[in-house]
Amino acid sequence: MKGGLPTATTYFKKHKISKGETIAQSLKNRFDYGQNPDKTEGGELISSYGCDHMTADAEFLLSKAKYKAATGREQRRDADVLCYQIRQSFKPGEITPEEANRIGYETAMRWTKGKYAFFVATHTDKAHIHNHIYYNSTSLDCTRKFRDFIGSGRAVRRLSDRICLENDLSVITNPKLHSKGRFLHYGAWLGTARQPSYKEQLRLAINEALAKRPADFDAFLRLMEASGFTVKHGRSGTISFLVPGQERATRLRASTLGDGYDPEDIKVVIAGERPIPEQPVPVPAAPRRVNLIVDIQERLRSGKGAAYARWAKVYNLKQMAAALQFMQEQNIAEYDQLSAKAEDAVSRFHALTEQLRRTEADLSVTSELMGAVVRYAKTRPVFDGYKAAKYSRKYLAEHEAELADYRAAKATMGELLGGEKLPKMAELKEKRRQLAARKKALYTEYRSAQEEMRQAVAVKANIDHLLGVTDGQRKKEQER
Repeated sequence: MKGGLPTATTYFKKHKISKGETIAQSLKNRFDYGQNPDKTEGGELISSYGCDHMTADAEFLLSKAKYKAATGREQRRDADVLCYQIRQSFKPGEITPEEANRIGYETAMRWTKGKYAFFVATHTDKAHIHNHIYYNSTSLDCTRKFRDFIGSGRAVRRLSDRICLENDLSVITNPKLHSKGRFLHYGAWLGTARQPSYKEQLRLAINEALAKRPADFDAFLRLMEASGFTVKHGRSGTISFLVPGQERATRLRASTLGDGYDPEDIKVVIAGERPIPEQPVPVPAAPRRVNLIVDIQERLRSGKGAAYARWAKVYNLKQMAAALQFMQEQNIAEYDQLSAKAEDAVSRFHALTEQLRRTEADLSVTSELMGAVVRYAKTRPVFDGYKAAKYSRKYLAEHEAELADYRAAKATMGELLGGEKLPKMAELKEKRRQLAARKKALYTEYRSAQEEMRQAVAVKANIDHLLGVTDGQRKKEQER
């Protein structure tokens, strides 16, 4: 994750036939928007799988006709889903259009598992680069349809976040809903410095006024006014405060501000019969992320001005402070300790990467073997019938597809087993379950190790810059 900022927003939608349009018109209208050359740099930022994006609408329609012919099933016009769309946007300035398109393609491939045709159109007409991913509701083999499920939008967002994290991109954490039920709009990224709320500002001002020991409640109100707060007197003796910049006043009462902030509570504190109410304990901020410091002189030579230099100096000071904080937290007092810490972090990350790679490979082989076993079991009776028919050409012509599947499944099993005995299906299922669980655990550890490595390497690089240590100097020191 870059800059300590919290990834991409992701939106999932299914498209049906628009009222008053044909199926062809509905598809074309949606695809025309996604493939708009003004948005995709003349169509250069479009990639596809299982179809040509220029003729995707016609190919999607053809697959639906083949599905109907093969299965005999046809849905009601108003219930038929033509295609699905995933909209994926990225933090402004963090990714190139080409990289965004690659990530969109990977997202679509992992979501559809390569069973559904899709194309990815990357739009650059806004400040935030974003992808429009369209995939067919009918599978490539025209035997099934994609069915969304409860929580499918959440699932595709989790997948998108995972892929963005794997590529060191920012993600939005815990996206909040607007009052109308819509997710945060594009570019509403978390991680900026949060200003105290009006209630927090008011509670702090009340406590500061009470700390000055006013003689009575009226004196307390005068202190609040002197601090810049507008005091409003309502009916029935209610008191409200208007925080500078606030449009609607905040009522002085416990139900609004919390325990201890009722007018009667304030009067008891003024009388000295109760201590000043305590502020609610804020949620501790996440540790400051260490980033590489900026080479100011190099940037000035490349054309940056004085304003940039001033900003960079402050930025570098913050990064050095974060680096020193990291060293204190890790009890690192010597340069050699820091070097060892960085080397250990890199080694651990690469070791976990290799473990994860092997686990994923084993999981892929096990899943492929299970699929081959299932296909073999389904087609074996057809092959036995072929043998019983003494390899009749007529029988072969009638069952050519099933016999081809049988031979392919048998070949796959032979290749994957490598001469070993075929395990029972229950054993394969248990192995796949264990491998999946191991992959999940390793991935969590992998992400932690990746962040640890990034922090340690960034801290060492910043300390090297501070000390003026170059690669050549480090080599000479090692040779001594």
